[in-house]
Amino acid sequence: MAEREFWRWKEYNWHDENIDWKGCDTITAGVDVGSVSSQAVIMVDGKLYAFASTRTGSDSPQSAQKVMDWALENTGMNLDDIHYKVGTGYGRVNVPFADKAITEIACHARGGNFMYGNTVRTILDMGGQDCKAIHCDERGKVTNFLMNDKCAAGTGRGMEVFADLLAVPIEDIGELSFDVEKEPPPVSSTCVVFAKSEASGLLRKGWPKNKVIAAYCNAMAHRVVTLLERIGVEKDFAITGGIGKNIGVVKRIEDELGIEALKADGDTQTAGAVGAALFGKALLEKSRKS
Repeated sequence: MAEREFWRWKEYNWHDENIDWKGCDTITAGVDVGSVSSQAVIMVDGKLYAFASTRTGSDSPQSAQKVMDWALENTGMNLDDIHYKVGTGYGRVNVPFADKAITEIACHARGGNFMYGNTVRTILDMGGQDCKAIHCDERGKVTNFLMNDKCAAGTGRGMEVFADLLAVPIEDIGELSFDVEKEPPPVSSTCVVFAKSEASGLLRKGWPKNKVIAAYCNAMAHRVVTLLERIGVEKDFAITGGIGKNIGVVKRIEDELGIEALKADGDTQTAGAVGAALFGKALLEKSRKS
């Protein structure tokens, strides 16, 4: 029997059966190859048509092709039917079929604008191995940003380490973190290795798993808030990336900031790929006019 992988997020794909892509004018795709997960989004005339999310493997080009193939599955669409394709994320230059590569900061701002509306001014992208605090205007154009890419603490990879250590499915961690009578002090928020060692020590002392989880979610939230405070949080505020689905971290960020984040119209993990597909639409339309 295979050992259970508690750290693994669910992989999934979806497409809108109500859209007839064959009669549409613009079909664009965005592929976000992140350090931990990869997402592909297909948009038809600026509307979300299909997406897929998979684990990023050791080969970025192969990961890009795999997630794109899965997004296309059962749609009747082939890669050649897509008019413009944009790569983004950690492995953006390694998307073999991309017409252009655009930074994930620009794509998350544009995707966040699409998902949350044009009132959003501050976007927190909590990725697999880094966090980015982004300011953008009403069009989703980046006006300023800060990032933490020196440590996996406060990122998806850090959360995976804890899920594995505690043998708790990663998708259950957020809810479990609130199953405490009193909020515990945060574990070390400077390094996943130290936090993991500290958590192991707390377990040996008899702390229940949910209390250790609460302490780590608290630490992750505080680390991210420190980054946000350096750039300043302009309303409206929104969160993208996989950790945006972890209520244990999101709620603690909101509480520490004293600001409620906007609720997404869609999956926060696909924001970068959505932005890339929208950039593809703009570039396609520009090329048609020239």
